[in-house]
Formats: sequence, structure tokens, C-alpha cells
Amino acid sequence: MFENLTGALETIFRKLRGYGRLSEKQVKESAREIRRALLEADVNYKVAKDFIKRVEEKALGEAVLKSLTPGEQVMKIVYEEMVNLLGKKRKELKFGPAPSFIMLVGLQGSGKTTTAVKLADRLKKKGRNPLLVGCDVKRPAAIEQLKSMAKSAKVDFFQSQEETPLAICTSAHKFALTSSHDTVILDTAGRLHIDEPMMGQLKDIKKAVSP
Repeated sequence: MFENLTGALETIFRKLRGYGRLSEKQVKESAREIRRALLEADVNYKVAKDFIKRVEEKALGEAVLKSLTPGEQVMKIVYEEMVNLLGKKRKELKFGPAPSFIMLVGLQGSGKTTTAVKLADRLKKKGRNPLLVGCDVKRPAAIEQLKSMAKSAKVDFFQSQEETPLAICTSAHKFALTSSHDTVILDTAGRLHIDEPMMGQLKDIKKAVSP
């Protein structure tokens, strides 16, 4: 997801740098392209809309339009707004009583499995004892992929014989209660928010293990 967004923004910025001067039309056109890139990266529509509104207001200022390097000015504005959106200060995860559950959700191909392993590795280095759980029974070999990546990262992987995501999560919850694992990371299948059965599946998992 972030790789695609980065690539899209780089293309837009390259185009902006090619302009000697920027017109209001060019600024608005670039703003629309940035908004499209954000939406394609699964950014919430309202968040993307508000973000672009702030960028556009600043980019249409006299200082930018009359600048000798307007493209660089717009890039700076986008960067600053992105920092404000994501937060200027790093915040650590806060955990409740063990075992704590983290459920990764999103579109297919957005990087959930890779993120799950990286998160587990980071938490392990910080002294926690994470357990990776593959809940994606939809994508072929998804669970085996997670298992292989967990082995490479030297992070514990929960092997389940269950066939449904809910049953796998419930089984992992029971296991975690009797093991030394204090953090359970659930790698779920990719889904669209309009897919009601798949969204219902997440609700059932949330109700069962309270991630």
C-alpha cells in the first residue's frame, strides 16, 4: 500500500517540478491526482478530502504561485500536512492485560502479512513474546507464507487444525491463555468494506477475542 502511494506521489511531484510556474488550474489538477492516490491507497474518503483541502489552500497562496520553484513548495506543503496527519511524535503501543490481541485488516495485497511479521519482530526486540496467527483461509498458501516468514524472523507461529478464521482465532486465544505469549497478532484475509459476509467475519472475531 505505502509503496504504491509513494510511487504515485513521486510521479505527481516529478510532473510538478517540470513546471516553471504553477497556475491555479495546475495546482487543482495536482491536488485531484494526490487525492486519487490517497483513495487508491485505502485512505478514508473524508480524511483524504480534508487533507487535500488543506494542501490546496496553502498551495494556492501567492508565495507558491509566484515562487521560482513552485513544485518544491507544493512538495513541502504535502510533506508537512502528511506529518501533521500521521502525528509528529512517535507513540508506542499500549497493552492491556496479557494476552493482548492485535488484528490486522485491510484490502488484499495491502501488506498485512509482512506488517504482521515486522510488528512481531519489533515487539520481540522490545521484550514481549508475540505469537503470529494466520487467519487467511481465503488466499491459497497464505497461512503457509506467514509460517515461513515467522520462522525466518524467529517469531512463534500458531499452528491450527481449524478451518474457519473464527475457530482459528478462538483456538489461538485458548492457547495464549495457557502459554507465555503476551501478544497475539492476527493476520486476516483481505476484504472490501462492502463485502458484508467478510466484514461480519471480522465482527465475530472481534467479539470472540477483543483485539
